[in-house]
Parts: sequence; structure tokens; C-alpha cells
Amino acid sequence: QVQLVESGGGLVQAGGSLRLTCAASGRTFSNYAMGWFRQDPGKEREFVAAISWSDSRTYYADFVKGRFTISRDNAKNTVYLQMNSLKPADTAVYYCAAKYGGLSVGGYDYWGQGTQVTVSS
Repeated sequence: QVQLVESGGGLVQAGGSLRLTCAASGRTFSNYAMGWFRQDPGKEREFVAAISWSDSRTYYADFVKGRFTISRDNAKNTVYLQMNSLKPADTAVYYCAAKYGGLSVGGYDYWGQGTQVTVSS
């Protein structure tokens, strides 16, 4: 059974930092790109960041560039999202996702259950 489990969410003040972790299990994720998405009630799920398997090439949504950093540890089947300079607009449930192949903002096959991030003013 393939599982992606997010952790590390919580409540932080604006300007603070949070590190999210996604632990993948159930299969080998070689050649899988990993991504982070987020969704707040009443809004569509939106792409945040992605990272390739082979060379850790990254791609970010414009609204997080310079603030968030995605990274991965392939040996541990784990992907991280370091979030700095958090804003109230970053409040959402953050989801980890995986897809076979190169970086993209869509086409993800596996999803975690999400972890809540709340940023207060």
C-alpha cells in the first residue's frame, strides 16, 4: 500500500517558520517527482513546489519563491518543505504528492492526507 504522510503543521505567527515533512512508503519512488500543494476552505487546491528525483531540480509557485524551500532525502523516501516568512495567506492544509517522471504542476498520482498550517496576524 502506497502512503504519503505529512507532518509538521501547526500554528505560527506571521513572519515565523515551519518545516513540513512527507514520509513516503509502500514502494520505491525512484524517478518520481514530489510536490507540495495547499488548499484552504472555499478555494481550489494550488501548487506550491516540486522537486525531481534524480537531480533535486526544483520549481516553485510565484507566491512562495524566496520564502519556501523544498528538499528531499531519497534514501529515506522523505520530502520536506521549509517555510519561512510565513503570511496569513499561507494558511491552508498542505498536501504532499508524488508522480512518475519530471517536474510538473499537475498529474500527481499519490496524495497524503494533509497537515494544517495556520498563520496568525
